[in-house]
Amino acid sequence: MYLHLGQNVVVPESAIIGIFDLDNTTGSFITRKYLNQAELSGRLISVSDDIPKSFIVCDESREHRPQRPDLYEESGKTVVYLSQLSSQTLLKRSEAGLKE
Repeated sequence: MYLHLGQNVVVPESAIIGIFDLDNTTGSFITRKYLNQAELSGRLISVSDDIPKSFIVCDESREHRPQRPDLYEESGKTVVYLSQLSSQTLLKRSEAGLKE
């Protein structure tokens, strides 16, 4: 299954590590530092020109994981998407995809 993040961006649901609400999480220094580091390293991708409401952390290599996680070597290669859609909207889209 895939999750549509807005505009023309779609990611495999298996690659999603977490979906976070920007209003609730950016009050934390650690979150702001994480987002800043992602931007500086070129791993932050803005899905839209609109004001972002959420960010989605994805593991680029997760879709290639073997069935046995104990054999998987963690690459640590993550991408952060900024989306104009709220975390609740993305959750509903994800749940709707599971029902189909």
